[in-house]
Amino acid sequence: MARRTAAEGSEATLALRRRLRAPSARLTLGASAVVAAMLASIPLIYLLVRVAQADGAEIVDALWSGRIATLLVNTLGLVLAVSAACLVLGVAIAWVLARTDLRGRRVWLVVTSLSLAVPSYVAAFGWIATTEVRGFWGAFIVLTLCNVPLVTLPTIAALRLANSASEDVARTLGRTRRQAFMEATWPQIRPAALAGVLLVALYVLSDFGSVALMRYQAFTWAIQVAYESLFDRTLAAVMSVVLAVMGIALVVAERRLRGARARVGSTVAARSAPVPVQLGRWKWLAQGGLAVVAALSLGVPLGALAKYLLLRTDTSTTVRPGELLADALSTVGLAAAGAAVALALALPIGILAARFRSRVATATESASYLGLALPGIVVGLSLVFFSLNVAPMLYQSIWMLAFAYGVLFLPKAVGAVRSSIGQVEPGLEDAARTMGLSTARVWTRVTARIAWPGIGAGMLLVALTAMKELPATLLLRPTGTETLATSLWRLTSGTAYAAAAPYALVLIAVAAVPALLLTREVAGGKRQPEETL
Repeated sequence: MARRTAAEGSEATLALRRRLRAPSARLTLGASAVVAAMLASIPLIYLLVRVAQADGAEIVDALWSGRIATLLVNTLGLVLAVSAACLVLGVAIAWVLARTDLRGRRVWLVVTSLSLAVPSYVAAFGWIATTEVRGFWGAFIVLTLCNVPLVTLPTIAALRLANSASEDVARTLGRTRRQAFMEATWPQIRPAALAGVLLVALYVLSDFGSVALMRYQAFTWAIQVAYESLFDRTLAAVMSVVLAVMGIALVVAERRLRGARARVGSTVAARSAPVPVQLGRWKWLAQGGLAVVAALSLGVPLGALAKYLLLRTDTSTTVRPGELLADALSTVGLAAAGAAVALALALPIGILAARFRSRVATATESASYLGLALPGIVVGLSLVFFSLNVAPMLYQSIWMLAFAYGVLFLPKAVGAVRSSIGQVEPGLEDAARTMGLSTARVWTRVTARIAWPGIGAGMLLVALTAMKELPATLLLRPTGTETLATSLWRLTSGTAYAAAAPYALVLIAVAAVPALLLTREVAGGKRQPEETL
């Protein structure tokens, strides 16, 4: 009886503390999330202002023109094709690397994931320099090869956490290996794989470099042309709004998938170690397939760059090591600053989404995804407009460029924070509060300590993507500041391919560092599926 009384007293005390602390903490968190979401919505506000200032007849003409319909079909076709190819190829690679006895699986994981370090415009340049592929198929090949790791990495983590016992039971009931996988394992890894596909779709939706080089008429290419060549801001704004609506549709799909993710959580938690599948004579086919993927995703662009590097015959293409080093340091510093801004914006939004179900949480998280669905030039122009009219002191400063990176790649940071915080057992936080710890100390001593590895992986992905960003960097970088991406674009635009080759190689080498750290997280098998993204 005494124990029961003590337990009841402890529960009453805990409930009282929750009532006293939760409202104020939740109010502060909600207010912070709303502010972060409003900052992330600056590009959309800019577009709405542009559209509102335009003539209604011009808007109607732009929306109902055959041009918009063509761009819509082209963009949707590319998004669907690349997403489907990445899903099939990414899941196949993940299964081979996580569930078979293939030798050197960690090496193959690194080799097949390093395409994350290759900017899409560099890969497109490599294919243009060595093949005759152009148009839709050129953009499809380049974007697929560059984005497959976004599906492979979370799927590998999900396979290592999945319960293989149900697949073994299906095999004993007469199912083939493929049938057993689709019926028992696929439902467990589907949320992680499709979450990666959504990131792929958003990337393809906003990509400019590869579609421009391949001369494929997608929305991003048309928006860039409208802004730079035609000076038709109304048409560009209308097309950008259509692109934003497509991005919001993808966000809605992601939210539905998150419900499926919650339903499979218990199955994933109660896992048994799978027995590696013996490939036997198929191991040569598996190794050959992985080698082909590596050769196409890494060999083609690196081979083209090496070719132009060896063709440097005149002094006009001589690379100055000091300038190359300065650009590399600028690239790393700006990417790190962008990751820090993304983390600051993502923390309140991600924590609110992970701990509370409310309209505020839903709205703020949805707003955070808008940046990734918009072309970099739209985000860049919106921040130029914002800085000139609201914060002139920030115009053409490194802080505004870092903020642009934070807005563009905020979804990656929000996803990492949300999934990592969601893995922290709330009971641990409650226990810490019963010991008299403040909310801040509970965060630093319990929540952040447990969640940081997953959040750190998300920041690595933000920094990796920021290193390769081009359109917003061209618009917002301070005068006299160059990054590897802007120097590369400047030289290739002037057809100085031999001089551009060293910059591209250094950019790939620098971006390979966070890519390697991401593969290390997955290879360790300690992170949850979504934490790597």
